[in-house]
Amino acid sequence: MNPDKLVDMANQIAQFFEALPDAHEAEAGVADHLRRFWAPSMRASLLAHVHARGTAGLRPLVVAAVAQLEAAR
Repeated sequence: MNPDKLVDMANQIAQFFEALPDAHEAEAGVADHLRRFWAPSMRASLLAHVHARGTAGLRPLVVAAVAQLEAAR
């Protein structure tokens, strides 16, 4: 899948979770959503994109979720 599309999708997920009052709960919610509903290949593509291009264009909750995903690897 196109990495730019994955960034857009991840940012949309983060935008939903930004409504939560607890930042840690919001971060965990984004990471959990990516683990549960994204195919492993989608997660791997997002991580590869972050490694290649950095986190520019990603909402802060996505950046935090990516860090959680990498820590779990």
